[in-house]
Amino acid sequence: MKTKTVIMDEKAIQRATTRISHEIIENNKGINDVILIGIKTRGIPFAQRIAKKIKSIEGQEVQVLTLDITLYRDDLSEIDDKPVVAVGKFDFDITDKVVVLVDDVLYTGRTVRAALDAIVDNGRPNKVQLAVLIDRGHRELPIRPDYIGKNVPTSKKEIVSVKFVETDEIDTVIINEI
Repeated sequence: MKTKTVIMDEKAIQRATTRISHEIIENNKGINDVILIGIKTRGIPFAQRIAKKIKSIEGQEVQVLTLDITLYRDDLSEIDDKPVVAVGKFDFDITDKVVVLVDDVLYTGRTVRAALDAIVDNGRPNKVQLAVLIDRGHRELPIRPDYIGKNVPTSKKEIVSVKFVETDEIDTVIINEI
């Protein structure tokens, strides 16, 4: 793979995180009953960053949960003939809460669909919102984010790669060509 361009650096990611945090607070008239759920892998550090920023703004903690959607993927048979999956339950009741589902990149919408299935299996939230750092288009399902760090029109021959210090030792978003 060849790096085509850097579309966000550390400062741009920080600005997007700050903006999304303010939008979550504003759209929900505060953070009462708001829970952030980060989709494994890079949705988790992004959700933690949003929670940290919200705490600095509101002076109040926001619960951050982790979601592994492996069990709910619609392409498990493509990964392995007999995939081994674990059923995950939250250690926090999400019933009647405002759940903000957090991921790094929104592409076809299939990951979000799987996450919605997992959320419903864990409780019945009052509302589910979606926050993504990058929306690259090419949706296959009718899924639309509520909070977007950056819209990045891409071709299907490109890969958007988000890297966070927590997982990759650097903060950057790049487009690679296949």
